[in-house]
Amino acid sequence: MDYTWYDFIGNVGVFVMLAAYLALILNKISSSDLIYSLANGGGAIFILISLVYEFNLSAFTIEAAWLVISLVGIINYYRNFKAPKLVETEA
Repeated sequence: MDYTWYDFIGNVGVFVMLAAYLALILNKISSSDLIYSLANGGGAIFILISLVYEFNLSAFTIEAAWLVISLVGIINYYRNFKAPKLVETEA
């Protein structure tokens, strides 16, 4: 078996997703944090890139779903994001 650049990209994606999940389990991040959705979405993209070269329908299906779910998390983050209010001082 040859280890190609797209295998490497796929493995980076797996590592990123696992690192995000570990950080979640260790309470280092929250599932509502932007970084969690970005890491999962980015990891899914990397794995999908590797699947372009060595296609597997089951893996493609789960990664495409994971990407969509991550995009929902990113959208929810920005939808719920509230800019800090400026405190007015009396003159």
